[in-house]
Amino acid sequence: MSLLTLEGLTVLRGGSLVVDGVSLEIGPSEVVGLIGPNGAGKTTLMRGALGLLTASGMSSLTALPARDRAKAAAWLPQAREIAWPVTVETLVGLGRSPYLAGGRKLSEADHAAVARALAQMGLTDFAQRDATALSGGEQARVLIARVLAQETPLIVADEPVAGLDPAHQFSLMQVFLTLASQGKSVLVSMHDLGLAARHCSRLVMIHRGRLVADGAPREVLREDLLRDVFQVSGRWDGDAFHVTNALEGAA
Repeated sequence: MSLLTLEGLTVLRGGSLVVDGVSLEIGPSEVVGLIGPNGAGKTTLMRGALGLLTASGMSSLTALPARDRAKAAAWLPQAREIAWPVTVETLVGLGRSPYLAGGRKLSEADHAAVARALAQMGLTDFAQRDATALSGGEQARVLIARVLAQETPLIVADEPVAGLDPAHQFSLMQVFLTLASQGKSVLVSMHDLGLAARHCSRLVMIHRGRLVADGAPREVLREDLLRDVFQVSGRWDGDAFHVTNALEGAA
């Protein structure tokens, strides 16, 4: 069963080719790290796959009606802004919106989903706090909890560890692994190659809008690709991967 299928996905922005004919499939029980340098097209690929940008080619998600799509995949963008002074619990409860047709209020099951998401992100004691009064890292965790409360088979997360301290970065990636053990999947864009290697079951590398590698971390984080795509060198130490050097000419 596929949770996301892309065939020749292509996105133009301002007349420029940003995503160039990407094809991939994500099945259940995967944590897929989307990696590539700045400007590689990671965010545009995700947004095109979700139907948030006009794209050619095929995405299995864009074929769905909007409400069904929101039940199939949850989206966590890079933006971490919380505009309204609502409680953390209320904000996380917005993740239940796809299930609340006709303005229906949160049910007991919805409240249980919100409570689970708060617990997953270590926010249970924050439930009645004003979300706009929290620190930047705490707000990031609240927005992640909102996505978790949506309880979709697939989560698409754009740099979710940005702004989190190391402990919460590892904790979040462990949450993703737990979801994968339950048959769900996560497509997560990342810049920390060591974190991606440690926690992702699969890496998808894109460069200049094209998919250049797709496979297990050891298959993707090769010296030639690190050099050509990231302009760095790296090494494996057991199951851990370390970037060791920026190559001459790297910006």
